[in-house]
Amino acid sequence: MRTFHQAARRQDAISVFRRNVEEYPKSANVYDSLAEAYMKAGQNDLAIQNYEMSVQLDPKNQHAADTLKKLKETK
Repeated sequence: MRTFHQAARRQDAISVFRRNVEEYPKSANVYDSLAEAYMKAGQNDLAIQNYEMSVQLDPKNQHAADTLKKLKETK
């Protein structure tokens, strides 16, 4: 039961962050948050796409750059 609840909460978080991306498409932070939610949900390809967008919008976002590198290395 706990696993189902956690999965549902992750999907809820993804939905909220996707809406944030739609509302604030020029914010690196919203892409970073969505990427992290995808990563936690095991959707690494989508995490990579969103971390790439975050870094594109804010090249100084070291967290996104570091996490993106790690994700690509484990692919």
